Amino acid sequence: MINVTVFIDSEHCYTGLSMLGHAGMADNPQEGQELVCAAVSAMTINMANSVEQFTEDSFEVDQDDQTGMFEFRFTSEISSESKLLMNSLIFGLQDIEESYGEPYIKIRFKEV
Repeated sequence: MINVTVFIDSEHCYTGLSMLGHAGMADNPQEGQELVCAAVSAMTINMANSVEQFTEDSFEVDQDDQTGMFEFRFTSEISSESKLLMNSLIFGLQDIEESYGEPYIKIRFKEV
């Protein structure tokens, strides 16, 4: 299962996220698990690359393909462009969670 923790500040802005796991690690594998893992990976990497390419915002990123760990955190003020990119990512991840749910992906929100 992919466990996603979305970090949110007191003003309800997304400030980063942490993911761990693979959709393909489900105890009862079903059709679509590869699709979930690929979609989550593509969307997340695209968001980070887009922040880097299209904004001046500073961030930290760390990843480990073997464990499925991906961590992304803004380290400076977040521009409106980055807010839009993060909103779009979270919207997409929530759509995947609604469509496929457990045992593939679980999203939680944590105020920081």
